[in-house]
Amino acid sequence: MLAARPYRERFRRALGVRRGQKLVVLNSTWNPDSLFGDSGDSDNSDHGGDMGDEDILPLLLPRLTAELPADEYRLVAILHPNIWHGHGPGQIRAWLDRARRAGLTLIDPLEGWRQALIAADAVIGDHGSVTYYAAALGTPVLLGAAPLSGLDEEAPVADFVRTAPRLVPHDSPRAQLEALFAEHRPMAGPAEYTTSMPGESARRLRRLFYALMRLPEPASPALLEPLPLPPYEPPTRSVPLRVLTRVRDLETGEVTVRRYAEPSYEPVSDDEAHSAVPEDTRDLSRLDLADVVLRHGPADDPRLGPPATWAAEVMGRHPHCALAAYVTGPDTCVVRTRSGECLTLTAADTGDADPAAYASALYALLAGGRTVAETIRNGLIARTGSETHHVSVRPVQASS
Repeated sequence: MLAARPYRERFRRALGVRRGQKLVVLNSTWNPDSLFGDSGDSDNSDHGGDMGDEDILPLLLPRLTAELPADEYRLVAILHPNIWHGHGPGQIRAWLDRARRAGLTLIDPLEGWRQALIAADAVIGDHGSVTYYAAALGTPVLLGAAPLSGLDEEAPVADFVRTAPRLVPHDSPRAQLEALFAEHRPMAGPAEYTTSMPGESARRLRRLFYALMRLPEPASPALLEPLPLPPYEPPTRSVPLRVLTRVRDLETGEVTVRRYAEPSYEPVSDDEAHSAVPEDTRDLSRLDLADVVLRHGPADDPRLGPPATWAAEVMGRHPHCALAAYVTGPDTCVVRTRSGECLTLTAADTGDADPAAYASALYALLAGGRTVAETIRNGLIARTGSETHHVSVRPVQASS
């Protein structure tokens, strides 16, 4: 992992992490006292019972996916291989189905976990080795499950469990993550005890193995296989999104956009709110209430027709929809307004957000009184978190 750290940005891009986003990794080892475990008997007496006597993950997951703005956070999970083998992939995916539809990605437990750990901005985990490796890399860590029972009190991992920051299940996960980022200081212990000879493992282990076999060691250098670049796997969301917008400047077309995946409550805000619903949502009744209907896919998908054709069909099928948006690539979408204008929104060099956020910014501008002609002439500016995205707007030719 140390050798692969120069490729961190590539690993982040492979996971669809955009500029300004924080990648949060959920990690669980495989025993009943783990983050993914089902035991309420963890010994929390040494830290005031912060974890409580309840399963953490069922409480945590819906709050993470609902409270973390979709354009500011990316969420993935690394589960120990024994969890997959013990319960079966079908059961794991069923248990995590709601979170997956809200944007959680499950990482391959054998081939992808190291790359995700290198890419992470924070890890919410337990006493397992992967969380410990994260701390050794200097990554901010929150312990969602931290049992001391069964750990040798003199072992480094026991000291890690006693001293690492705790997740408080009933408090806001976003507030805790923000505090973690602000207050983080790398822990010295995990890095020191993971290896006292960083970068030398291949040479020293090969020497040891050949000595145990009583064979002469090859003269060639001991080399490690580099970590492969994972396949591109951006987040996919099929749940309705609650979108909060604030038009900062109608003339320049600057709009703040915050999107939340299926929040269980209306986020506290004075901003204007609208709903953006993927066409492939399970809750079809929400489509009839959608202000914006979304679709992600290739522009040449013959099942849907050209994006402009799809958008016209959507507007005819859902009479209360004000905007239909077909996201055709990482920086482009085609939209149709209720009045019939068909437009392509394309991010400039400074744009790096889900183009569906640009569609919501356009919706806010039109609702605020800006005309389509003004938007074509001047473009728009979408703000997500601390990032600013300049977007060009041009009419779609009739042949499209």
